[in-house]
Amino acid sequence: MRRTVRSMATALALGFAVYFAARAIWWIVQPTAPLLMVAAIALYLATVLMAVLVESARTRMPLWTAVLALVAGAVVPSLVSLSLDPPVREAPFATWYIGATGLLAVVCIVRRRPIFGWAVLVVLIVAACSFMGIGAAFTLGLVGSITWVVVAQLLVLFWDRAVQDTERLADIQRAVSAWHATQLVRQRERRVRAQRALAVAGPVLSRTVAAHGQLTERERLQARLAEGTLRDELRGAQLLNDAVREAISEARARGTLVTVFDEGGLDGLHEERVREIRDELAEVLAEVRSNRVIVRAGRDEVLAVTVVGRAAGGSRDDDAVELYHEIPREAR
Repeated sequence: MRRTVRSMATALALGFAVYFAARAIWWIVQPTAPLLMVAAIALYLATVLMAVLVESARTRMPLWTAVLALVAGAVVPSLVSLSLDPPVREAPFATWYIGATGLLAVVCIVRRRPIFGWAVLVVLIVAACSFMGIGAAFTLGLVGSITWVVVAQLLVLFWDRAVQDTERLADIQRAVSAWHATQLVRQRERRVRAQRALAVAGPVLSRTVAAHGQLTERERLQARLAEGTLRDELRGAQLLNDAVREAISEARARGTLVTVFDEGGLDGLHEERVREIRDELAEVLAEVRSNRVIVRAGRDEVLAVTVVGRAAGGSRDDDAVELYHEIPREAR
């Protein structure tokens, strides 16, 4: 059977409760009102069983059980003391309620009802000092009950702190794992980009070296396209897929100067939305006929990508803008 901290604590509490009840039954002097003694024992056992065993959605004791523990903490000492003559109230069997009520206070604290636990202890101190006197009460077990309650409160505080630290460490570990996973993905992406760059630029560079820089017009065009492709991979890899790359290549083949800037406009978006944005961008670039096209993915709360097409001549006036297309972060 698997042992847990809670099951062991429950077994200890029940064991001590039975021990105190056995001490109470082991009379060496007949009580003047034995029914009161029996009622005190029965009330105590019933209260401890409910305080320990009654389940709730959380570890915290239900409120009605805590109130019952407080009532029992006030009633049990009175019933025990009233069932005995004053000279007998300091006998070993007569002081069982001091440890028993202290245990009840400990149970309240462990089950996250510290106010009721300390209230039970205060009621116990008042009752014991009233029926036995301050000196006798502290000599016959009250110090032990106070110590139990203080230690239980400290253990609960330390336990909560340990749980918080464990949760914090678990969060840090998850963050580190996510960071490592992100780095692995980025490394993989960089390798893919490097391989693509070599595939694009390798043949052009080999031809340039072999021809000692003497290239035909077609080879010069291929070199310019390769250069633009390399810039795209470095500046705007997040915006690219096969369709966008093909659309950009066709636009450059038509003589359009295409510039791509990725400044994090797609960061934080779902992969499905990123695919939709790339597909829409490919459609826009496939139809563009401007002399110069600028594709920019800036950090904006609303827009993900902006495509601007300008006419020839280098004018910066608004009239020179032939195309202005915005792709929002959220789907329309």
